[in-house]
Amino acid sequence: MNRILVLVSTTFMLVLPSSIATSAPTSEDPRLAVEQVLHMQQDAWNNHDLGAFMTGYWNSPDLTFFSGANERHGWQETMDRYKAKYHSRGHEMGKLEFSNLRVEALGTDAAFVRGEWHLTMSNGKTPDGKSPHGLFTLVFRKFADGWKIVHDHTSADE
Repeated sequence: MNRILVLVSTTFMLVLPSSIATSAPTSEDPRLAVEQVLHMQQDAWNNHDLGAFMTGYWNSPDLTFFSGANERHGWQETMDRYKAKYHSRGHEMGKLEFSNLRVEALGTDAAFVRGEWHLTMSNGKTPDGKSPHGLFTLVFRKFADGWKIVHDHTSADE
C-alpha cells in the first residue's frame, strides 16, 4: 500500500507542474507585435486612412517626430504635418511600402526599429519629379492599449 501512495504522489507532483506551465499566459513577442503595428500603418496609409495610420503613434504631447531638420512635438503636430504633406490639395498619399525592417526588442515594453520607406505615386513621381523614399528609426513603447511609436526620425533621399 505504501508503494501505491508513493507512486500516486510522485505522479501527481509530475503532472501538476506541467499543467501549470501549459495554462500560464504566454508573453507577447515584442518584435512581432511591433511589426503588426507597422503592417497596420502601411495598410491604413494605402487605404488613404490617415486617422487609422496615426493610431500607431502615441497620442501624447510628448511624442517626438524628426524629419527634414525639423522637430515636431506631440501627436497633433505630427498629424498636422502628415495632413499638410500628403493629405491636402495638390498632394497625394501614394502607396506606402516599408522594407528592410529590423526590430530590436529593448525589453518586454520597448523596441527600436530601423527600416526603409518608399512611396509610389500614381504618376510615378511627385510634382517636383521625385520618387519619395528614405530611412527611418522608431522607438516603440508598450502601453495598456498596445504598442505605440513614441519617437520617429524619418529622412528622405534628397
